[in-house]
Amino acid sequence: MGYRKQKLEAQIQKLIGTLIVTELKDPRIGFVTVTRVKMSKDYAYADVYISILGDEHDRQKTLEGLQSARGFVQYRVGKSLRIHTIPEVRFYVDTSIEEGVTMVNLLEKLQKESVKNDNGDSSSKS
Repeated sequence: MGYRKQKLEAQIQKLIGTLIVTELKDPRIGFVTVTRVKMSKDYAYADVYISILGDEHDRQKTLEGLQSARGFVQYRVGKSLRIHTIPEVRFYVDTSIEEGVTMVNLLEKLQKESVKNDNGDSSSKS
């Protein structure tokens, strides 16, 4: 991946994160973190991955709010970056953080069961 593409992705991620916090006043938008931005090879699309705190209803409402503000976000991205092709911003929910937490919880549960079984086996042998 090229340095220019990485730099643009990082700038867009920071810019959209700031816009969500400071300028988007839609009450549907909850607590959102921009986790990653991935641009297409021709810079025509910017896929913005977001993590949303809350249940499925909160996620859906937040995604609807972000979709309705998409034009404003694209405008601000184009104005701030001053590039020829303003990328079409597309929002996607990033569930990798939740999946990671679930995996850690499963591993901890397995470890506790393993310790419990080891302690149970050694006490029955004595």
